[in-house]
Amino acid sequence: MKLSILMPVFNEEARVANAVKQALDVKYPCEIELVVVDDGSRDATAEILNGFDDPRISVVIHPRNQGKGAAIKTAAQSATGDFMVILDADLEYDPQDIPRLLEPVLDGRAKVVYGNRSFGSHSSFSFWYVMGNKAVTTAANMMYNCYIGDLETCFKLMPLELYRELAIKSRGFGMEAEVTGKLLRAGVRPFEVPISYRARTREEGKKITWKDGVEALWILGRERTRRKGRIKVES
Repeated sequence: MKLSILMPVFNEEARVANAVKQALDVKYPCEIELVVVDDGSRDATAEILNGFDDPRISVVIHPRNQGKGAAIKTAAQSATGDFMVILDADLEYDPQDIPRLLEPVLDGRAKVVYGNRSFGSHSSFSFWYVMGNKAVTTAANMMYNCYIGDLETCFKLMPLELYRELAIKSRGFGMEAEVTGKLLRAGVRPFEVPISYRARTREEGKKITWKDGVEALWILGRERTRRKGRIKVES
């Protein structure tokens, strides 16, 4: 099995070197590759990425910023693994948790695995950020008659071909809701495992806003009213 770690990056010169190093330093139970998409960064991100010399890394450049969804789409097109997982470059998520996500896959319990943030008092910069995330997740559970704990989690692990089949159209943060909505509509229920999380502040570069929460609700409703998809997850 080969795992493709997809890392979208936009103006992360202060963190990207550490993010890449942390991702590569993990002891994975399988072969990995790290596909980094520089999504039109205007700072020194590109120069920092060019400084890495590791055969596991491949870097793709977007000439202009297109959004997280577009960056992940490009990364998925370039990836060569059997499974993929998304890892942002903002250091909010710990790549040491990725082997934990792989466990249910390797022992045959699941094909789609989400990392569930507990949102303890130490893990988020804003009460409203946590409540917004819970509201979007609750809305999804009600719309699709399911129970997941963290829809907006970055850590979504699944077969690479399955992600491609989802044909995600959202170019920004709305891709999180679209991925989950399409999976749930097709009857795919993610297996969840607990992960650690440390949110950064607006001053540190936090990009998601309340508008993204409203968009997520709209996308969930749109996907719910569509005909059931024909996505299949092989056992």
